[in-house]
Amino acid sequence: MNSDRCMPAVGNRWTRRRFALALPLLGALAYLDPRQALAGMVEGAQPLMRASRTLMGTRVDIAAAVGNGRDAGAVQQAMLHAFAEMERLEALMSRYREGSDVARLGAAAGRHAVHVAPEVMQVLRTARRLHQESAGAFDPTIGALRGWHFEPGHEAAPAPEEIAQALRLVNARHLVLDERAGTAYLARTGMGLDLGGVAKLPILQAGLQVLERAGVTDALVNGGGDVLVMGRQHDRPWRVGVRNPSAPAQLLGVLELQGRGVVASSGDYERGFLRAGRRLHHVLNPRTGWPTEGVRGVALLAERVEDVNGWGTALMVQGPAAAPAWHAGHAHVEALVASADGTRWSSPGMLAALRPVPARAA
Repeated sequence: MNSDRCMPAVGNRWTRRRFALALPLLGALAYLDPRQALAGMVEGAQPLMRASRTLMGTRVDIAAAVGNGRDAGAVQQAMLHAFAEMERLEALMSRYREGSDVARLGAAAGRHAVHVAPEVMQVLRTARRLHQESAGAFDPTIGALRGWHFEPGHEAAPAPEEIAQALRLVNARHLVLDERAGTAYLARTGMGLDLGGVAKLPILQAGLQVLERAGVTDALVNGGGDVLVMGRQHDRPWRVGVRNPSAPAQLLGVLELQGRGVVASSGDYERGFLRAGRRLHHVLNPRTGWPTEGVRGVALLAERVEDVNGWGTALMVQGPAAAPAWHAGHAHVEALVASADGTRWSSPGMLAALRPVPARAA
């Protein structure tokens, strides 16, 4: 489960990735402030409008194809509205935002149910389903493990007795949802939610949907290595590079996406520190309270967010041996799992989808 224990920036804390396992390959055009986004030429192609903003503790990028009669001003406005919608949802789901639905649930744990927004209820429903389907490998109540901190300069590991005490409060079966009433309830005092591993993809998807409703047909949204696309980058597919977790400066290959597609990635290389010769990182095992072991990174490829959301984290908890059986039950998702010993397992479809790395993208 992703742990978001890090020091605040602009009043918010989410997953902060030093680099991402998956990254869009969009050419050399610099990212622009979304309030000043202008069309620009990319690699001699038709205009591609791009903008970025810091959300959920990571950099979120939007790229949209313009030209062929598309109004650049209308696309720019759509991008601004997409960022606004993602910011609205972040404010609801961040446990570090005072007054957010997630923070209110933690404050009311063991006392009373809390009315939550429909978007939050949907994410909570997904989190509880993932907990069941992963046999507990994914658990949104890992927020009770508050002693971990991975922000550079503020690294901290809780004492074993603190972890043992907090683990008594980690169990998604004590997350009670009443969808008819629109309420959620954490049944034991001291429980806490951490939706970092399950909320980001739906938030990015909401931004893409804003663009689509505004008439944008070809766009990409990237949030720290989770990449969603629709349409094409003009006359070619969108391209997403997949890094080698053992050598992050290198790409294993390039995925080409068009129409609807999502690449979701998780990894133990994003935030961590050494303690007594052991590397500790931000993806925590809800069964032990300690960082996961055995898997360095996971990349998942599918058409729908719903098919991959949360499973990267769950596979890191379950370990590399679980990947083939998981894929057999999720044949519509292609997977790459990189082990800590340097070996990699890929589904046949992922091996077929990974293209050689262009020289200029290496």
